[in-house]
Amino acid sequence: MGLQIAVAGKGGCGKTTLAALIIRYLVEEKLGPVLAVDADPNSNLGEALGLQPAAEVADILKEMSQSLEGPPAGMDRGSYVEMRIREALAEGKEVDLLAMGGPEGEGCYCYPNALLRRLCESLTAWYPFSVIDNEAGLEHLSRRFTGGAHLFLVVSDNSLRGVRSAGRVAHLADHLGLKLERRYLVVTKVHGRLSPEMEREIAATGLELGAVIPYDPLILEYDLRGRPFSELPDRSPAVRQINAFLAQWLAEVQGRRKQDEVRVAGGEMAR
Repeated sequence: MGLQIAVAGKGGCGKTTLAALIIRYLVEEKLGPVLAVDADPNSNLGEALGLQPAAEVADILKEMSQSLEGPPAGMDRGSYVEMRIREALAEGKEVDLLAMGGPEGEGCYCYPNALLRRLCESLTAWYPFSVIDNEAGLEHLSRRFTGGAHLFLVVSDNSLRGVRSAGRVAHLADHLGLKLERRYLVVTKVHGRLSPEMEREIAATGLELGAVIPYDPLILEYDLRGRPFSELPDRSPAVRQINAFLAQWLAEVQGRRKQDEVRVAGGEMAR
């Protein structure tokens, strides 16, 4: 089973940009293939990666609900939906994109979320890494879409309100008992250093500060030109900071795995 990285945060904080740059790092380091899951109904991850899925989960479900024809003979509805969704994956360079899209009918996200959760459990088994860009706010957590992750990143912009919102996400994750191996706060769009007021607010969230991402004019430039963030150069300040953070996290993961292997080997020798 591969490693899952989930990104959460309020709208406009830079979480989709962060997800895209995480994927950029994994691909550049030849750690893929990567499964990118755009779980935000306001889908933007594809644009950030330069990928366009053939269809979104919600579109497939809507089409099937309106169709008078059932699944092909010998195939149940769930298997047919899964096949259609697998066919809709956008395939890029060492990254495949699955986009959820909008809800199935007015205000109803329950079935698509349950289906996408099952699909993710199935699909992630085939990828060394999966990166999930969750929707803004807390709804995805309350529906338990993000049931667990090896790395859970709560994103905030450089504002007190943003950090407080990130703290609420962390508290809800605790309340729901989500299986999060490591979780960090990532603060984006920072000019210079964090203010003392920001540092106190961050400490109050109970989240460990994982990375401070500087304001990066290259991100704005690429966005205005419609260029995918996966093409940002290594000199990008945001790229450098994210790469350094991920390199450190992966080194810790590898260290823990080696310790586990030693313990298992020691137990087998003892027997």
